[in-house]
Amino acid sequence: MRVFSRVVEQRSFTRAAEDTGLPRSTVTDAVKQLEARLGVRLLQRTTRQVSPTLDGEAYYRRCLVILADVEDAESAFAGSTPKGLLRVNVQGRLARHFVLPGLPDFMKRYPGIQLYLGEADRFVDPIREGIDCVLRVGEVQDGDMVARQVGLLREVTCASADYVARFGRPESFEELTGHQMIGFWSSAIGGLMPLEFTIDGGIRHITLPSIVSVNGADMLAAVMRQGLGIMQAPRYQLEAELHAGSLVEILPDNPPTPTPVSLLYPRDRQLSPRVRVFIDWLVHEFAMRRDGKRFIE
Repeated sequence: MRVFSRVVEQRSFTRAAEDTGLPRSTVTDAVKQLEARLGVRLLQRTTRQVSPTLDGEAYYRRCLVILADVEDAESAFAGSTPKGLLRVNVQGRLARHFVLPGLPDFMKRYPGIQLYLGEADRFVDPIREGIDCVLRVGEVQDGDMVARQVGLLREVTCASADYVARFGRPESFEELTGHQMIGFWSSAIGGLMPLEFTIDGGIRHITLPSIVSVNGADMLAAVMRQGLGIMQAPRYQLEAELHAGSLVEILPDNPPTPTPVSLLYPRDRQLSPRVRVFIDWLVHEFAMRRDGKRFIE
């Protein structure tokens, strides 16, 4: 069942074999044995892709429940601790700041878990890629995923000291007119993200002219450091440069609204014990940092 499930999720016998550490021939034989035992065809095979039949999709859903039940049963005995491979996908900078500092404690607490941390800013399909959970920044729009919010990142508006020396520092929302921003292209809205400010209990947006636009967070900050415009980003990424004076905060009394950080996992997949303990641990890690409210609300 576990082998068959990985074939369905990976849409490939070869990738399923790599995931499970088994020879491809063993994976193929396992699926053939299942089909012979059940008397139905579970998979459609083409030269380019493998996909489940209607019977195969129904059987796959039952397999997920059964496998989760087996894992729960085995972990229910006294003294049993979660074990096995845990695959987590994270945004690199976020992980380095909020996840990695406490990771040795997690691994010491659960020595039976082997953790795989994948780093990506792109959209990740947990089922297809065999990922147990995903740590992401921003609003969650995927209805197939359960989102557990772990924190709210404080945001900051800033520009380089060189930009401010050349163009001045706006002291009000109205004084932003005549300035320029680094454009950040968002696939979610199909265009540039406007700058956002909280003013008198409300939210106001403005889209300034931009001579450079990007689609990556690291590139956004790099272009801003070259004095080419104003940008907004999580404060924790830029705090050291703000403190040193190489960056200047713009409209500090009118910050952008905080950005949610969430752990995502497939809605139709029962959580294994190792995933549950990781989620609980990470929620606790963010809660501890929230007390200071310097970077997290």
